[in-house]
Amino acid sequence: MEPVTHFLTGACIGRAGFNRKTACATIVATLAAEAADLDIVWGFRGPVAELQHHRGITHTFIAAPVVAAVVTGVVGGVYLWRRRRNPAPAEPQTRGKLRPQIHWGWLFLTALVASLSHILLDWTNNYGVRPFFPFNPRWYAGSFVFIAEPVWWALLLLALILPWLFGLADREIGAKRTIFRGRGWAIFALAGMTIYGCWRWAEHAEARAMLLNNPVTSDPVLRVALEPLPVNPWHWHAILETPAYYQTAEVHTNTGQIDSDPQADILYKPAVTPAVEAAKQTYLGRVYLDWGRWAVVRDLGQEPAPGAAPPQLPPHRQWTTVEFSDLRFAYAFRGEHNANPPSGLSGWVYIIDGRDDGGQFMGGREQK
Repeated sequence: MEPVTHFLTGACIGRAGFNRKTACATIVATLAAEAADLDIVWGFRGPVAELQHHRGITHTFIAAPVVAAVVTGVVGGVYLWRRRRNPAPAEPQTRGKLRPQIHWGWLFLTALVASLSHILLDWTNNYGVRPFFPFNPRWYAGSFVFIAEPVWWALLLLALILPWLFGLADREIGAKRTIFRGRGWAIFALAGMTIYGCWRWAEHAEARAMLLNNPVTSDPVLRVALEPLPVNPWHWHAILETPAYYQTAEVHTNTGQIDSDPQADILYKPAVTPAVEAAKQTYLGRVYLDWGRWAVVRDLGQEPAPGAAPPQLPPHRQWTTVEFSDLRFAYAFRGEHNANPPSGLSGWVYIIDGRDDGGQFMGGREQK
């Protein structure tokens, strides 16, 4: 998921009851819920390195306790340091207002739950995670929630904003201040997320059953994928692989309708040229094929990569562009047909004379 969902989920986890057990629970949960995405620092080593390590070791079960311990130590340490610098006044002046204490066991448990929530949420979308890495390098993806889900945003924001608004109203009428306000709303939001996720999971299974019972092609189907769209749990983008081509379709579980145009929604498998074989052996090629479960590799000839100038060569040498793309992300958010992969998560390799690496690029950035 994107960072907003992780941060808001962490805040609700902290306010669901952990903040009654220890000081700093909400801030620790909020930070631990997003801390795994610090792997983006690999982007400083290039776009391919970023792809290789994104959702890597920090998104695993063996790393979750480490992430939780680091966040707990940093936040707890800052809290104690600030307390030493600004000690509380004598107790008679602060009766009923004593500063909350840190309970390290509860604080670590809070961070651990939030850290594990990051792995769970990332599993729900079609990018996936490798939670058992390095023992098992397999990618796991639920593919039933879009990477940015407004329904979840609404639930989480309501849980965090409404208690604050009710608190303002109480102060206006002079009502006694409620300590730890918002626990019920936080639990409501987390339960609502779970129910909505289960609903989408069931619709995903229904869409798959519809597609298998009503195939859109007469050729043997080797595998099927169903990709989610935001907000609408009844609309799924389907990909089917046959021995010769890929075919896409739009599946509507509420109406039982499957839309696919054999003329527009078929992508024939590209030819495997010497340049394609050479590109697969490059750093970008190895990383992309390890990650791209629906990867398509095409020899584009002398078509420059977007935002990347082709290599300058003497007349007797020639360059070829090889494109790497993934069909999981080859559809518009609104569900329009689109059989040709877009460039959002694509990569390009310049191959010289059908064998030599002449440059690797993703998103207009070169991998040095």
